[in-house]
Amino acid sequence: MPRKKTSPRPDQNSASGAPFENSLPDITAGFRRGFQAALRGWFETAQRDLPWRRTRDPYAIVVSELMLQQTQVSKVIPFFEGFMAAFPTLESLAESSEEEVLRHWSGLGYYRRAHYLLALAREVANSHQGRFPRDRKQLLSLPGIGEYTAGAILSIAFDIPSALVDGNVERVLARVFCCQEDLSTAHGKAVIWKIADHLVPESGAGTFNQALMELGATLCLPQNPSCPACPIRAYCQAFQQGNSASFPVKTRSSRKVHLEEPVPD
Repeated sequence: MPRKKTSPRPDQNSASGAPFENSLPDITAGFRRGFQAALRGWFETAQRDLPWRRTRDPYAIVVSELMLQQTQVSKVIPFFEGFMAAFPTLESLAESSEEEVLRHWSGLGYYRRAHYLLALAREVANSHQGRFPRDRKQLLSLPGIGEYTAGAILSIAFDIPSALVDGNVERVLARVFCCQEDLSTAHGKAVIWKIADHLVPESGAGTFNQALMELGATLCLPQNPSCPACPIRAYCQAFQQGNSASFPVKTRSSRKVHLEEPVPD
């Protein structure tokens, strides 16, 4: 039975005129299995204990993902715990006033995220019987939900095979495959998303995605990556060629950043 593909699949050509598919590396079944196993084994013992990783509640996952946009983990943790104590369920948030929500968000900054979160809670409560959709298209129609957050909900909450790409994942995959595409372009980002989609497992998608982000946040750093300690160095072309610093290729930086630290290149 073919794998269900849930991440974006643009069919545009590259700037050079080459077909989109020609930009993708050849990923064999054996490579996928080995890559997944190495990453999963490392993550089981090396992962940080973060409060949003202790649950598969889609509501808690959405709260954490919105808070982590452009805000570091160390700052998010106390705000996440306080917010979840004040609004433990989606329904409790949906029934709250904007003033109350903003009061609990105060100090975290980027207040548009709080407005999105309240609007999202109300829409899910009123239009979806309080349940998050398991369909990417429906998730993307909700306030504040983009491709990244939709992938987080699908994979982490529902274990639906779905790619999840932030700046950390971009960097890891660009190095693993020595991706020459400019990741500051729409085409380059689409290539990385499709590579990630090919790698995500049928089962345990959420754990795999979180492990990939954790690797980028803790070992596969923008500068001075800890390559000797990397669990997937045997699969990494940049490590084997000794040119990790050359990837990812970017001519300009992206504005929106998801931070489980450190993201920027």
